[in-house]
Amino acid sequence: MNTITSTQFNFPGQKSLYKGKVREVYNINDELLVMIATDRLSAFDVVMPKGIPFKGQILNQIATKFMQLTEDIVPNWLIATPDPNVAVGHLCDPFKVEMVIRGYLSGHAAREYAAGKRMLCGVALPEGMKENDKFPTPIITPTTKADLGVHDEDISREDILANGIVSEEDYLVLEKYTRDLFQRGTEIAASRGLILVDTKYEFGKTKDGKIVLIDEIHTPDSSRYFYAEGYQERQDNDEAQKQLSKEFVRQWLIANNFQGKEGQQIPEMTDGYIATVSERYIELYENIIGEKFEKADITNINERIEKNVLAFLNQ
Repeated sequence: MNTITSTQFNFPGQKSLYKGKVREVYNINDELLVMIATDRLSAFDVVMPKGIPFKGQILNQIATKFMQLTEDIVPNWLIATPDPNVAVGHLCDPFKVEMVIRGYLSGHAAREYAAGKRMLCGVALPEGMKENDKFPTPIITPTTKADLGVHDEDISREDILANGIVSEEDYLVLEKYTRDLFQRGTEIAASRGLILVDTKYEFGKTKDGKIVLIDEIHTPDSSRYFYAEGYQERQDNDEAQKQLSKEFVRQWLIANNFQGKEGQQIPEMTDGYIATVSERYIELYENIIGEKFEKADITNINERIEKNVLAFLNQ
């Protein structure tokens, strides 16, 4: 199936192109950003060799939908979505941290806890917890925003302020926005029969100094969801939680001896496996958004994107 794993457009007024793990961002006249969600799949900060059909469309449409559902509580960078894989927004100067917030002891936090750590990013973790237990209140565990190919690192609020990565005044805003977004995301998830377990947010500053939400929000790449039905029963019986996130890819990689460490080989992703990953992403979309997923025409994705973006920029 056709996928989009790389772009090389030359839009009017284009100043630069930044390629992230999954998204490619075009700077237009130092005013707009054209963000293209590719079908690349990243896990353990490593980009997999093959794309996943419809993944970029799914991520872009979830993110833009949640931007619209939260713009009354937190301003965001988004202006328009001229193509299923594209978001256009205001040029922002991104903060050099990702704001991770966790409602449950899962994923990275659970792995650290199992290794005996009781402090994560300067936050004390309660004793006697087991994997996927709920925290008394959600905790914020930021990470540094690393360059491509470099692992993000846990960092405490104290170190962020001490190293001048973010000013205290701005950081207080980031924390408030993070908690407000997580609360709204939790409420929306509950209305869909889901639990928003943890997520990350990225913020930037517009030219006039306003702090806004950028990049993605509440997607399966940036968030972990559990099914609410049966959650407590599974916890009581020490069973794995039924979840909606990219964790199933991570677990497959771990089972095939890959965690992004030096010397490890990425296991082969067969066409059959790639098809199942695509199906899981569609399932994620339909559960998270509560609507049927409408597949875009993927006959020639690059051509479609270029035509739609040019039509928008020429308006």
